[in-house]
Amino acid sequence: MSGDVQTQVLAPGAVLRARDAIAFVAAAIAFCATAFAPQVLNDGDTFFHIAAGARMLAGHAVLYRDPFSYTFAGASWEAHEWLAEVAMAASYQLGGWSLLLVLFAVVAASTAGLLAYHLGRWLDWRAQALVTILALSCMTPSLLARPHLLTLPLLELWTAGLVIARSEHRAPSFALLPLMTLWVNIHGSFLLGLAFVVALGVEAIASDEDRVTALRQWGSFAAGAVVAALLNPHGLAGLLFPLHMTATAGLAHVAEWQAADFSQVQPFELVLLAAIYVFTTRGVKLPPWRALIVLSLLYMALLHQRHQIIFALSAPLLLAEALSRAFGKSGISPSRDTAKLSAVMSFAAVALVIGAASLRLAIPAARVDGPVAPITALEHVPPELRAEHVLNDYSFGGYLIFSGVRPFVDSRVELYGDAFLDRYAKIISPDSAVIRSTLSADDIQWTIFAPGSPVVGVMDSLPSWRRLYADRFAVIHIRDKRPS
Repeated sequence: MSGDVQTQVLAPGAVLRARDAIAFVAAAIAFCATAFAPQVLNDGDTFFHIAAGARMLAGHAVLYRDPFSYTFAGASWEAHEWLAEVAMAASYQLGGWSLLLVLFAVVAASTAGLLAYHLGRWLDWRAQALVTILALSCMTPSLLARPHLLTLPLLELWTAGLVIARSEHRAPSFALLPLMTLWVNIHGSFLLGLAFVVALGVEAIASDEDRVTALRQWGSFAAGAVVAALLNPHGLAGLLFPLHMTATAGLAHVAEWQAADFSQVQPFELVLLAAIYVFTTRGVKLPPWRALIVLSLLYMALLHQRHQIIFALSAPLLLAEALSRAFGKSGISPSRDTAKLSAVMSFAAVALVIGAASLRLAIPAARVDGPVAPITALEHVPPELRAEHVLNDYSFGGYLIFSGVRPFVDSRVELYGDAFLDRYAKIISPDSAVIRSTLSADDIQWTIFAPGSPVVGVMDSLPSWRRLYADRFAVIHIRDKRPS
């Protein structure tokens, strides 16, 4: 067989295997990083979601009222992330923190692998690898064991499906719709998926020659997506929940809902600089409407830190075709050696994941004291005192619920509402008068705050209160009932 014929025979397979190899390697790296990264469990909401899931597993029903706090006990509250919470609780009950980490490592690996694979549709292997690395680096700050991470494979598949449909000048496949039903029951970011349908549908209607057909096809898919989103325990209320949530003024007090902070170097900042460099030096050109979609995602990421991970996953897919025109698709020299190397890389990546998963499950992950887990401090609170009303640090709410203590406040902004959260903001400012009135009105018997909280100083100054315990993560005060 001549060299030219051999190249023709091997080229398609070699290219495909090279794309797969990059995807497998990306998935393996994401799995290992997530399975063993301490930061994955460094969020108080993880405790809350496990507790909520455990309650639903035990009761065989979705929660519709608050069973956790004492300030809003029995108040209307719907567990909109119920499917994620059930999955988290089941993993924790079956295999502790180690299995929970494996669950999220699998999700992270799926996200990375899918993103790299779909980018390989347009980009050569070097550009595919580079864009994947940049995208994944932006996601690291949000690498937390929370429901939003469980939706990332759904976001990737949904966005890729829509972008590929646009690239092929056709309507999206209705096979994507079950993803929306899963998504709406896991996290409120499903609304972004619906927004993508509208945005790319408008692009199709505006740019395709047969606008009537584009309107009919994309309109039918949009209607199907809305119906799929309505398949949740809360119906229309579940569909509208993200809108009500984002309208809550109390979100301004939550760190992840604040604007991006560039006072310190972070991955998102470096990726933006890299993107500007590529666009200016390579002359990447986007259709106006596609550019507006990407800029809207960038605005959301700059406005709220929590949206950086969405931008990092969606923007590369939206830009991939334009980047391919700027970079070209060349870069692979098809040969038997290329195919063999790709196969070896893929096999090694799979073996690495299996080994890492086995090691993670073999070595139990133990929780220790941390900024969201005052484990030792809470152990110093007598059982009878734990049953009394507590005034707590916002970041401790999830751990208190996980430990069977009813908190004053936790991260459920939609439950507590603006008035209550404004009152809490005054407490931690601190406003001594509001603290005193709260201690009296809510019959508070003990408090637990981080050592750096201004509330600690106020509590130290109150004559009827004394410190029970203090360490570098928490300070506990109790009412002083000793005779004066």
